[in-house]
Amino acid sequence: MAEGGCYCGAVRYEISGEPINQSICHCRDCQKSSGSASVAWIMLENDEFSLIGGELKTVEGKNGAERLFCNNCGTGIAYKNANILPGMIDVQTATLDEPEAYIPEMNIQLAEQISWEKVAHELPAFDRFPPQE
Repeated sequence: MAEGGCYCGAVRYEISGEPINQSICHCRDCQKSSGSASVAWIMLENDEFSLIGGELKTVEGKNGAERLFCNNCGTGIAYKNANILPGMIDVQTATLDEPEAYIPEMNIQLAEQISWEKVAHELPAFDRFPPQE
């Protein structure tokens, strides 16, 4: 069992059971809904996700997709699509209290990956902000 929540703390949830898979998605829908180049997900059975505080807003997406967000701060929490993933829910890994416990096993939707993300690991790296000159 693990818990997680949104940025403002209004939404709290728990997950149970073992993940079906753990992935990093590079699709354009994930990029647009998160404002990020990719999103890490944990796929579970629907009944292994429980909302324990707050409210989620559902935004309808393409081809039956539903994206669930905090109704207050807008943090993306989960994704459902009964058409392509019946009975499943994807939970955004980074919203867990301990995201390090769920290591992605694969990259998916690479056909839509932003090209510069392929070389991002080659950029200069800093533990915090770069030094000011």
